[in-house]
Amino acid sequence: MRIAVTGSIATDWLMTFPGRINEQLVEGELQRVSLSFLVDELEVRRGGAAANIAFGLAQFGLAPVLVGAVGADFDSDYRGWLDSHGVDTASIRVSVDKHTARFLCTTDDDQNQIASFYTGAMEEARRIALAPVIERVAGIELVVVSPNDPTAMIRHTEECRALAMPFVADPGQQIARMPGSDVRKLVDDAHILITNDYEKALLERKTGWSHEDVMERVDVRITTVGPQGCILERRDGERMEVPTVHERRRTDPTGVGDGFRAGLLAGMSWGLPLERCAQVGSLTATYVLEHIGTQEYGLERTSYLERFTTTYGDEAGRELSDVLTLR
Repeated sequence: MRIAVTGSIATDWLMTFPGRINEQLVEGELQRVSLSFLVDELEVRRGGAAANIAFGLAQFGLAPVLVGAVGADFDSDYRGWLDSHGVDTASIRVSVDKHTARFLCTTDDDQNQIASFYTGAMEEARRIALAPVIERVAGIELVVVSPNDPTAMIRHTEECRALAMPFVADPGQQIARMPGSDVRKLVDDAHILITNDYEKALLERKTGWSHEDVMERVDVRITTVGPQGCILERRDGERMEVPTVHERRRTDPTGVGDGFRAGLLAGMSWGLPLERCAQVGSLTATYVLEHIGTQEYGLERTSYLERFTTTYGDEAGRELSDVLTLR
């Protein structure tokens, strides 16, 4: 199954604060916060939600199509990196006058984060039509609508409906920026809706929909709950909980959610049951957590299967072994 991944393509500026962010917040004074964090480390890495997901899919030997907007600086290094790892970058729009988006994030000792996101060329993603992408690449069966320019996200979901193309609604942090009427447009008729637990509550508050209302509009709802794993819910009422895989080291949480989505989608492309797909997603997310940078991990078949089987059992391991495309 070919998957088109739409969304942000960015450069990540990752900083580490040797302390706890919440200890710097003064109760009763939050109406006028003015803080500066002296950080110990700065890592500049490739990132962006769509690029991270596409990179993860390519790690499994799949051929994802990345759809988004970047600046001319993208061609100096980032495009070659993605191309060399098996990502199709031919449908990326290059702005003539804006820089590639930038994500600036400070992480504390408890893995709490404060971040800012510079849109830059990403706002031109609203000019990208999906129909030419689908015509160019044979076999696209699923479109992922991940965090992006809000107008682009709405356009892509509307195009998917018009083309009868199944899509994954992954609105992420853009829920906070968009009015409820627009969030509703992102969710309606989605094959899968993915959020974390905070975004789940915010989505329901903004749309005015109850959990039951949302479940009437999507086939599957997936809610990630941090170290506790994720919750899978189908429209027919089936509910499952999938635990995480224990990390060997906890390095940086940036991009962990994108790793989960990459593994989940890889499992779907292999035709695995939903629970197995989420388990692949959870292990892939752990690999991301163990590295600085969202695209710095590698996957190797033997060790991947060993970690998967240790956590989820022999039957799950055998089922994955039959389809896993890692070497």
